[in-house]
Amino acid sequence: MKQKDLVTIIAIVFFSAVFSYIISGKIFVTPTARQQSVEVVPAIPANFPQADSKYFNSQANDPTEPFDVGTNNNTAPPFTASTQ
Repeated sequence: MKQKDLVTIIAIVFFSAVFSYIISGKIFVTPTARQQSVEVVPAIPANFPQADSKYFNSQANDPTEPFDVGTNNNTAPPFTASTQ
């Protein structure tokens, strides 16, 4: 490698680094420019109002409780067929 080739390579590296730095400053947004204001959510109070008795009453069925519809005469477990 000649002395002239080394100077050319160093000059190309330097100019490409400066060019990349300038272009990246234009393309990528700085953290200060990324700031955005958002709506503040009010805190939830500890005391809730009483639920409307039209929708929530003490005689309603609890959907989390299991219940049987009719009688089940099938005692075999599912997916255990003896023949195919």
